[in-house]
Amino acid sequence: MNSNVFITCAITGDDTKLTKSPHCPVTPEQIAQSAVRCARAGAAVVHIHVRGPRKRDLQYGDAPLPRSRQRIRESKVDVIVNLTCGMGGYICIGDKGLANTPAPGTDFVSQEERMRHVIDLCQEGLYKPDIATLDCGTLNFGDGNRAYISTPDYLRKGAGILRDLGVKPELEVFDTGNLCS
Repeated sequence: MNSNVFITCAITGDDTKLTKSPHCPVTPEQIAQSAVRCARAGAAVVHIHVRGPRKRDLQYGDAPLPRSRQRIRESKVDVIVNLTCGMGGYICIGDKGLANTPAPGTDFVSQEERMRHVIDLCQEGLYKPDIATLDCGTLNFGDGNRAYISTPDYLRKGAGILRDLGVKPELEVFDTGNLCS
């Protein structure tokens, strides 16, 4: 691994459904193969969003991560595995304020649920991630009435969970204002 430059590959794409590219890995085998290819090409970190294999959309909670993580480790590539913990943070605002909020598309859950996949992997003991994300701050992603919510209390809770699990946090700072939280 090159220690002077760190290349991170977000191998499962961003937080949208798979409409931008049909080549995005979804199954545990595809995710592991993509991670291994990226590592062999020079990536130091593979950033993995949790995808549901049937719907092919992003999700949190029960997902095929242990098999992907196992396959990456068994390949013997030298790569840091970074699992996202940002899913479950969206609130969609209705056009009538609180009268129809949360609106369809909201997936807001507790910090523990956002991190359930990391907690489960660590409790199993074999394939815990090297690092996991904490998405700093509340902000708009894209257009429309959808906001990502990550309050200071949620961040403190997430940092405590990662500390207790022995997983290093990766702070995802999307705006310099997030540094003050």
